Amino acid sequence: MLVKYLIVCPLVMIAGFIDAIAGGGGLISLPAYMIAGLPPHTAIATNKLSSSMGTSVAVARYAREGYIPWRPAILCALFAVAGSSAGARLSLLVDDTLLKIIMLVLLPVTAVFVLTSKTFLTEREPRSRGMTVFLAVIVAAVIGAYDGFYGPGTGTFLILFLTTVARMRLTTANGITKAINFSSNISALAVFLIHGQALIPLGLAAGVFSVAGNYLGTRVFDRKGARAVKPVMLTVIAVFFVKVLYELLQK
Repeated sequence: MLVKYLIVCPLVMIAGFIDAIAGGGGLISLPAYMIAGLPPHTAIATNKLSSSMGTSVAVARYAREGYIPWRPAILCALFAVAGSSAGARLSLLVDDTLLKIIMLVLLPVTAVFVLTSKTFLTEREPRSRGMTVFLAVIVAAVIGAYDGFYGPGTGTFLILFLTTVARMRLTTANGITKAINFSSNISALAVFLIHGQALIPLGLAAGVFSVAGNYLGTRVFDRKGARAVKPVMLTVIAVFFVKVLYELLQK
């Protein structure tokens, strides 16, 4: 059991640090749990617990800086909660082996997208306020469902679609993304806890490391950091990919 903590906690701290700087921390934290030997559903559930704790730091920071417009953010969060709950319930219906196969497909695709996407996107002509909110809640529900089912890359996907589909300003999209991400994590976590999937002691311990990583990341935020952390992401993803593929071939 101690080995699980020694593997998971440092990697989750790195994931939190990366998430605060460049996004995509889930590409490290979820594989970390599976490298430590947790089954897919337990890994996703426990990752939700630790990432919820870490994301709360980012939400507090963005709220303090005034980057979260609370009216649209709360509305988006409500739709994200519904989508995330549905996604988590769907995940529980999928067999562990099939879920591993899905991960082998989704993880590299998500990784390529996150690692090649630009942190700052070209701002477009804004839509009407009503249309912006309407499209934003649809994005929140759909990406929230993805977050509940799987999760890595959620923040990047949210920023992409909120800026390109809803045409929000980047600062607004960033703030709302943090609120949506936190809400969808909590919603999915509740579903997994009800079904007894999360390893609570490990999740709480890793959550402390996630909080520390997020805090350090917000303190040293720099766009150059995004390039520096990519090799770490790729290494963890490669180890996870080989491990899961080996386990599937052994069956």
